[in-house]
This record gives sequence, C-alpha cells and structure tokens, in this order.
Amino acid sequence: MAQPLKTKKKILLNAFNMNCIGHINHGLWTHPRDTSTQYKTIEYWTDLAQTLERGLFDGLFIADIVGVYDVYQHSIDVPLKESIQLPVNDPLLLVSAMAAVTKHLGFGLTANLTYEPPYLFARRMSTLDHLSRGRVGWNIVTGYLDSAAKAMGLTEQVEHDRRYDQADEYLEVLYKLWEGSWEDDAVINDPQARVYAQPGKVHKVEHHGEFYQVQGYHLCEPSPQRTPVLFQAGSSDRGLLFAGRHAECVFISGQNKAATKVQVDKVRASAVEAGRNPDDIKLFMGLNVIVAATEELAWAKHAEYLSYASAEAGVAHFSASTAIDFAEYELDEPIQYVKSNAIQSATKNLQNNDWTRRKLLEQHVLGGRYITLVGSPEQVADELESWISETGLDGFNLTRIVTPESYVDFIDLVVPELQRRGSYKTEYERGTLREKVFHGTARLPEQHTGSTYRH
Repeated sequence: MAQPLKTKKKILLNAFNMNCIGHINHGLWTHPRDTSTQYKTIEYWTDLAQTLERGLFDGLFIADIVGVYDVYQHSIDVPLKESIQLPVNDPLLLVSAMAAVTKHLGFGLTANLTYEPPYLFARRMSTLDHLSRGRVGWNIVTGYLDSAAKAMGLTEQVEHDRRYDQADEYLEVLYKLWEGSWEDDAVINDPQARVYAQPGKVHKVEHHGEFYQVQGYHLCEPSPQRTPVLFQAGSSDRGLLFAGRHAECVFISGQNKAATKVQVDKVRASAVEAGRNPDDIKLFMGLNVIVAATEELAWAKHAEYLSYASAEAGVAHFSASTAIDFAEYELDEPIQYVKSNAIQSATKNLQNNDWTRRKLLEQHVLGGRYITLVGSPEQVADELESWISETGLDGFNLTRIVTPESYVDFIDLVVPELQRRGSYKTEYERGTLREKVFHGTARLPEQHTGSTYRH
C-alpha cells in the first residue's frame, strides 16, 4: 500500500526593511536602480506593500533604532555620508497607509520599550491593530546604543540583563491592558439602549512594580488580536529566557547551518521550559538573495552590486553593534574583545581575538554580513529548502540590496519555483496575522503567559 505523500513545510517570508535609506547592505543607495532615497514618501511604502502582497509575503518586518552609530571613528561622519540608518523615520506611522492598500500583508514593527511608556504604547498598537484588521506585530527591543540612552536623558545604556528585567515587567503591564482591561463582551454598541460599552465589563489596571506604576483603563476597545504578534531577536542566555516566555516569532542571524540549528534548538527549548510547545515560536533568519534567470546572470548582478557596496560602511555599522571602534585597529591587527552592553550575539563572534579589520571588511563586502544566496531560481530554491530542512527554521527575513529590485526579482523568479515544489503558499489564509502564521486563533494561545491576564 502506497504511503501518503508528506506535506512540505511551507516557508514563511518577511521582507526586512527600515524607514531609512541604508539598512543592512550599505552603499547600495548609490546604485542607479535603487529608490531608497524616496523612503520619505507615502508612495514608496504603499508600492512596496502591494508588491510584497503580490508575492504572498507574510509580513513586512520594519527595523528601527533610537540613537545614532557614533562608535566608528567616534563620530557620525561615515553614517551621515553613507546614510547608515541615519536619517531614520518612525516605522509605526507607515502602517495605516500600507494597510489601506493591502488586505493580507502583516507588519512587524520595532519599538524600543526602554523609551516608550507602556500605557501610551498599548494604545498605539491597539489602534494599528484595529486599522489593519489584526495584521500587526511588535518586535520587542530594549536598545543597545549609548547614543540613544544619552539622547533620552540617561548617562549610559542600562546593563544588558537589567534591560530584560525591565522588559519582563513592561510586558506584564501590556498584558494587563491588552488582555485584561476590557472583557470580550464589553462592547455591545446598542444605540436604542444608549450603551456602547458596559461599565461592569471594563476594568481598571492596577500595576505597582519596580519599574512601572500604572493605574488606569486601557483606552482602546479590544482589537482583533488584542496582543499583537510578538517578535523578538536575542540569543544571549537572558534573551532566550525572555523569548521562551514571551516571543512568538524570533529573528536570528545565522552564519552556517550547523550553528543555526543550535540556535533554533535553544529557542525551542526555551519555549518548552516556559510551559509552551516548541512550535509555538516561529524562527526567521536574515538573508540576502541575488537571483536571475541563470546562474551566470545572477553572478553578473552580484558583481554589479559589489561595485556600489561600501564595506567600510558595513564595518561602521558593526562597530555600533559591538561598541568597538574598529577604525582604531590596523588592517591585520587582532581586534580585542571587550565586554559591553551592546548586542551580545555580535560581540560573541569576537571573543577568540582572531578577527582583524581586513577580515571584517571582507565579510562586509556587500555592505552587510548576512549570508547571500546567488543563483538561478532553482538554485536559490534548493538552498532555501535546505536551510529549512537542516536547521529547523520556519522562514526568512529577506533583506533589500537594491530597492525594490531585490523583492521584485525574488517574487517573479523564486516564488513561482517554490510554489511549484509545494514549499510556499499559493494564496493567503483568511484572518489576522496570528491566524495566518500559526493556523490558529487571533488571540494568544492558552499556554502563552499573556493569556493568564485575561479577566
């Protein structure tokens, strides 16, 4: 008797972007076909959203920073010249326009909780969840730049693990507001009885903690998801503990399949330790893709892109991630690891003291340090499927190299090939972002800690 064919795991895809000119692959803003300097216009974003929805992307993941990259050469000269995430505009203000021209595309929005009062942030996200009909997610970050801390009135960045302690309490406040303040049947919208919301069904939040004191009602009625889909990126021990309890999607940066599998397994184990299922967290890896009709054409495009990229700008960006000024080192001088409150996964790679500025420049030859897949549609699809099967990843955050060319090429060439193989959806599912990604309900699942705050 023939065995039934095993259904292939469908690859999840986010476009990885930022409300700025230079995001990950620096220097490409100078490419004649790149339009990233138009980031200040509504049309730039609405056109992108419609393009991504044509490609059935699950979401547009928008990064953000508060502060500037002033570690390299102890100045912002290179970031200003090469527009290394400077200037940078607010990502949340983009959503209403993009949601208005799409029906399914999700939006993963980065907001730094260290500088956002939870009471007002809860209202902003609920508002966007309403306006998008349940298509928003929040990328939870605590910051890592001293320049941001000083701009916001602090003398220095809060210690790494201490930031996560604050984040735990921040989420507790949000769960109380999003999940517990309004009961499901609070709103009856009855004009005849002159009752929109029932007073006995709306409850004041009382929170008295170490970091936050909140007494008040959530200002918004329940949105489709209540709590937005929760994204997070953090691979330190403390970050993993936080992810296991709160995160629904985790963004990792892999350099090879074996090391990526280790990261994936650690994240899934953290979910289990928090009383959740290992598949309650979807894992995405950042990735560059350069594709053309043939392998030869793809490598020719790669060579063209390299001629516009800025390796130095990439290293300047990485300096801020590690809090180490690489400009102080000679080309072949070993870089000394220094413990800091910057991104722990970035500094971990330097701990063996076997990195040099020359090696970093070679790594950032395309302006960034993500893995780059180059080839024909078939070759790229082979590699994407291989990464999924060998590492346990659920999907990818696809970066832009040339905008919007990188996304258009992928949609026109790779998506049909993945669909032909059964590795990518051929239509969107109905419902909210959470329902689409997890094939479940619009609300947090019962095993998630946030569900315990429901009234």
